[in-house]
Amino acid sequence: MGVTCVTTSMRTLSEIHTEIERLSEERSELWHRLSDTYDPAIRLEIRALDTKLDHLWDEHRALRARVRFGDRDSIVARARVEERLERAA
Repeated sequence: MGVTCVTTSMRTLSEIHTEIERLSEERSELWHRLSDTYDPAIRLEIRALDTKLDHLWDEHRALRARVRFGDRDSIVARARVEERLERAA
């Protein structure tokens, strides 16, 4: 049996927040350009940034929960153990 090595690069809350700030500033600048003159291309850029920001905020919330409560798999494992103990009692 071979050994599998999995490495995942998780970003820190600070890195995610920095990227959120950068994209938010970029979106703000696009809104200002759009207010000067309507351009469908700018509107599409804003929508793309909104989607990226939504994903970043989801990642930020998930990481905060992981930091606060632990890994999802370990939480589920603890809950199952507690459930078994309750049934046994």
